[in-house]
Amino acid sequence: MPSTRKTVISVVSLVAAGSLFGAAGAATADAATPTPSGTPTGDGAAALCKRAPKIDRRIDRILTRLRADASQRGSIARLEQRVANAKSAGHTQIETYLNDRLTARRSLVPTLETRQKDLADVEKWCGAHDNGRTN
Repeated sequence: MPSTRKTVISVVSLVAAGSLFGAAGAATADAATPTPSGTPTGDGAAALCKRAPKIDRRIDRILTRLRADASQRGSIARLEQRVANAKSAGHTQIETYLNDRLTARRSLVPTLETRQKDLADVEKWCGAHDNGRTN
């Protein structure tokens, strides 16, 4: 019984101390916030222009992997093969799960192609506007 009483006292003490320190921390954090509204002041053009080449390489790498043959992990063809294997083995639940993943993976290709085209326009804009530093 005494150990239960000590546990209760310890928990109550920790909760009380945590609430005191939590309130002090929140007050300090509010004082350190530079803008009360928290809204962005610009569109982040310079940062996007800086990251555009990396984003482009990443999209290329993902599209290459998705379009690869069945020997490439992460490719649509490999997932199609796994669906066919599950179907031939009679594993209907596995087939359903993999088929849903296949549908999602196939939908990535047009989305990434659209992003790639949009990014090409962004890179042209960045070239004409000193990498986002000028209007």
